[in-house]
Amino acid sequence: MGFITQKSTQRFRELQIQLRDRWQNIEQFEQSDYDILVVPSLTLDPSELKKVEGSHHYEERLLFSLIRLRNPRNRLVYLTSQPLAPIIIDYYLQLLPGIPFSHARERLVTLTTYDAAEKPLSQKILERPRLIGRIRQSLRIDKAYMICYNSTPLERELATQLDIPLWAVDPDLLYLGTKSGSRQVFAETGIPHPDGSQLIWTVEDLAIAAAELWQRQPDLKRMVVKLNEGFSGEGNAILCLDAITEINQNGKTSLAECSAAIRDRFASMRFQSNHETWSNYARRIPELGAIVEAFIEGEEKRSPSVQGRITPTGEVEILSTHDQILGGPDGQVYLGCSFPADAAYRLQLQEIGLAIGKNLAIKGALERYGVDFVAVKQSNGNWNLQAIEINLRKGG
Repeated sequence: MGFITQKSTQRFRELQIQLRDRWQNIEQFEQSDYDILVVPSLTLDPSELKKVEGSHHYEERLLFSLIRLRNPRNRLVYLTSQPLAPIIIDYYLQLLPGIPFSHARERLVTLTTYDAAEKPLSQKILERPRLIGRIRQSLRIDKAYMICYNSTPLERELATQLDIPLWAVDPDLLYLGTKSGSRQVFAETGIPHPDGSQLIWTVEDLAIAAAELWQRQPDLKRMVVKLNEGFSGEGNAILCLDAITEINQNGKTSLAECSAAIRDRFASMRFQSNHETWSNYARRIPELGAIVEAFIEGEEKRSPSVQGRITPTGEVEILSTHDQILGGPDGQVYLGCSFPADAAYRLQLQEIGLAIGKNLAIKGALERYGVDFVAVKQSNGNWNLQAIEINLRKGG
């Protein structure tokens, strides 16, 4: 998009060092004295963004950040594509304990791009130099930092142009939160996860990888094909093997035969996005990459998740757990959650989440991360947890 330069990337890393210096003060919630810039941009690939129903409402998800105004010395600047309704702001500010509404409102600045186009908020801001100037005027630059929903090169560039640190993961590490990157971390930490493939870039290789998986597990009923950067399950597709079971009944069919049979089934996959088609999906594979995994079957199955945080000093802490509520044709699309996760596996979630967080911290990751699982109840009453993906954004 013409915003990103090597010089700005270097400056970004210099600014990030300031987070370590400021961290203790930021954590001391009641004593801190900072300006927080909130940029709740849902920065995704445009084609994937279109699949997310009500995506423009995601900019309101970070309104919980207004709780920072509970500290009478903090100030907050909140950006949106379109103006927020005053009643929404009033609702959140009325929730602040012990702080007069008028006092909190004076320390809140809301700015907007007045642009409803289907593109990331961060991009809209970068396209408006005068708005960037207004943001700078609203901040005490030496006491400011920026937070966002998910970090990409656009958020990195915006923070650099404003000359403030970004309290989020370096976009150069975003691969750790992709489908293939997640599988890499799970393998490194010895965390159980579904049998599957490495990152694939062509339809032909996808068919071969699926055939190899089928040969390893000839009793498989279904597989899941996932775009490497899909969001909320909308990039997933279910490949049913029922119609071609006889081809691989003995598990000795050649790879070429299995691959050809599977490729013929791609067009009949069940896509979790209502707007998806095979022709479009196939076109996205060379652009985003894809993986294929065994579909985890089970009579009683749940989808728990754990959320953690990595501090600028490399410490890892678990924040929460929940059970996801999933919908869509095959229970792959995120709809909501029940908090906290079931006590039967909550402690196990926390232990696994901590191990994954430490792996991410060693690699230089920062701030929020979440790990999604599939839990299947066994005959002895225990739950088998399989890690599915890592999300490097403000989830939960």
